[in-house]
Amino acid sequence: MRRTFLRAALMAGASLTASAMLSGSATAHDFRAGDLQIGHPWTRAVAASAPTAAGYMTIRNTGSVADRLVGAEASRVNRAEMHEMSMTDGIMRMRPIPGGIAIPPGQEVRLAPGGLHLMLIGPQGGFTQGARIPLTLVFERAGRVDVELAVEAAGARGSGHDGH
Repeated sequence: MRRTFLRAALMAGASLTASAMLSGSATAHDFRAGDLQIGHPWTRAVAASAPTAAGYMTIRNTGSVADRLVGAEASRVNRAEMHEMSMTDGIMRMRPIPGGIAIPPGQEVRLAPGGLHLMLIGPQGGFTQGARIPLTLVFERAGRVDVELAVEAAGARGSGHDGH
């Protein structure tokens, strides 16, 4: 009896451990392309009538050669542009970044609210919290990298994901 109980307890523990491992890997939201690590790409929920949305993430270059994010494409937006937001004299300014975003070797670049980001122009059908939006990042050296933007709440600041 005692041996049967012990065996059942060990099996239950192993089952819970396996379940936790599977759910952890299923919720992982990082992508890799050669020396580039793309951490938690995300966007905010927007209504179907929204003229724009934005994409955020971290891009770490673990290699010894620079790369450059030169474009992005998504089937659910009319076009994607790389932008920078800044405040000048209390006025928010948004400007495209011609030539792309440099990813220096051994460094990380953050695309985050209030700074560098992907401007997603003409999102189609709205983005619902909890959904995933397919996106292809285009790098000068690493080439095309397919990722998914996790759709977070409309007012999200990304603080739950490495502080972006």
